[in-house]
Amino acid sequence: QVEFVQSGGGSVQAGGSLKLSCRASGYNSDSYCLGWFRRAPGRNNEGVAAIANDGAPKYEASVQGRFTISLDSAKNTLYLEMNSLKPEDTAMYYCAAESFQPGIAPLLCTSDYRFVHRGPGTQVTVSS
Repeated sequence: QVEFVQSGGGSVQAGGSLKLSCRASGYNSDSYCLGWFRRAPGRNNEGVAAIANDGAPKYEASVQGRFTISLDSAKNTLYLEMNSLKPEDTAMYYCAAESFQPGIAPLLCTSDYRFVHRGPGTQVTVSS
């Protein structure tokens, strides 16, 4: 069973920064895709960033260059560092995880991957 503990988030003015954390467990630590997606009021889920066991990060176009996804494997903790935040980044942010057969994760892990397992979410609000 995949479990998540999310932290971080909050309210910030445009141009500010926030860092989200997600301690995840129960996924295959040798072959995985971990990621973040968000959901704004009245909108569908939107993939933000993802990283597979090959370590290559993938980003949605609108956050490329502003957001950084990283994984501390020793702590089983996924991070999303968000800089130059914009009001349109306001949303509930969810971390997510998926396990794969060996060799498959890097092929399928994209920023818009439709994860089955996700965390409880944390709110990010950016004011203009």
